[in-house]
Amino acid sequence: MVAREKLEAKQGEPGFWDNQDAARGVIQQMKVLNSLLKPYEELAAAADDIAAMAELAEEDAAFEQEMEPALNAAQEKLDAFELKAMMSGKQDGANAIVTIKPGAGGTEACDWAAMIYRMYVRWAQRQGFEIEEVDEEPNLEAGLQSVSFKVVGEYAYGYLQSEIGVHRLVRISPFGSADTRQTSFAAVDVLPEIDDTISIEIPEKLLTMQTFCSGGPGGQHQNKTQSGVRLIYNYKGTEVRGESRTERSQPKNYANALALLKARVYAIEEQKRLGDVAQRYDAKGEIAFGSQIRSYVMQPYTLVRDERDGVDVKIPAVDKVLDGDLDEFMQAYLRYKTARQNKK
Repeated sequence: MVAREKLEAKQGEPGFWDNQDAARGVIQQMKVLNSLLKPYEELAAAADDIAAMAELAEEDAAFEQEMEPALNAAQEKLDAFELKAMMSGKQDGANAIVTIKPGAGGTEACDWAAMIYRMYVRWAQRQGFEIEEVDEEPNLEAGLQSVSFKVVGEYAYGYLQSEIGVHRLVRISPFGSADTRQTSFAAVDVLPEIDDTISIEIPEKLLTMQTFCSGGPGGQHQNKTQSGVRLIYNYKGTEVRGESRTERSQPKNYANALALLKARVYAIEEQKRLGDVAQRYDAKGEIAFGSQIRSYVMQPYTLVRDERDGVDVKIPAVDKVLDGDLDEFMQAYLRYKTARQNKK
């Protein structure tokens, strides 16, 4: 509570907005702090109400019926609070930038990438988050060659970090023989959106810029002008890219691509600090058998299974998961991650 009082006092100081970067930093800290403290205060209030009901129930049994829905509501709030409390990373409270790329499987894999995109859009809608598309490259026959989008909402990155890795689909192929079972792969990467409180300087002279016709949806303008932008930067031996083609304006696509590139540079530094940068950014890593974090099996049985050690979740309802019901997987991953960090 003391930290919040200090931040509130800063906001009330004369000239608070004289330094806008510092002011935005304070507001961001306040936003993250309130997202934890307000649920705690609501839980405390719910506990007081339940205690009062319990006292009344001792005198009148009729109040026992009112306690059950109150207890259920309090349990839901406690579960949500516990989940947020697990997200203690520096950028867990940030918006998320998600990139999906198909792997082994051809058109089938491109279609699978589009299915995953839809799954995350549905999940975001369930959370009340917004989706802002950054880059999309359609596949000629079906699905997507790649897609990058921003998920805007409190703790979007904290939740979606559980999705980083290769996702495997097994189903009867809609693009071949009716009795052919096909295995497809797609890779998901998730980055925190970097706000103004974090400074990442990338000299423009070290950037390689490529432009291209955007193509796809958007009308004749995008097909005729070089509005798409790809930025390439060699950062300490790792080639980092940012790409955008969804805007009609090249400068806007440049800004989107640069923001994505900065987010990737930040992620590399964070992953190096945590010791697993090679696992996430090794260019030789394959989007294929043996590398998946989750399998979605639609034939010959239905099951979604997390393949990671320590994240033991299996859900038979594949359609439910593909419709955005990912909470059980995300919660299990966060519990595993928290337990692993506590052992260090």
